[in-house]
Amino acid sequence: MDEPAESAYDLFQRGQALLEARHHAQAAVVLGRADRLAPNQASIVEALGRAYYNSRQHDLARTAFEHLLELEPNSHYGHFGLGQALRKLGERDAAVTNLRLAVAMSPESELYRAALVRMEGVPGRAGPAVAPPPPVRGPGPGDPPPAD
Repeated sequence: MDEPAESAYDLFQRGQALLEARHHAQAAVVLGRADRLAPNQASIVEALGRAYYNSRQHDLARTAFEHLLELEPNSHYGHFGLGQALRKLGERDAAVTNLRLAVAMSPESELYRAALVRMEGVPGRAGPAVAPPPPVRGPGPGDPPPAD
């Protein structure tokens, strides 16, 4: 008898575990499969964007975060992730706009504020613009998205 195919949820869980283990390229493959099985699931799209970003697939990260914002226009993490991807793609003005939106939507996030400060080059609550970037982690309760 054939093994049952993995569900989108199973793939999502496996992708999350790969992200936590910092196997970002492998996570992108697994989460891409989950996305094909359950398109338009914001949690999958967000994780896929993180996996693409952290595996230096910035064009794909941009697309994933844009899709996340289509699904959830009020996603502060979506704006943060998109801003980070745009920064890597050299689109500074669009990156700053999205980072400002992320900070406005989640003003308590030091991660978002630090990314914006680095882009704008203006000292702020997060410290000088030369501060080393925080690691990119997955969002948990009160835990924001990818930073570089």
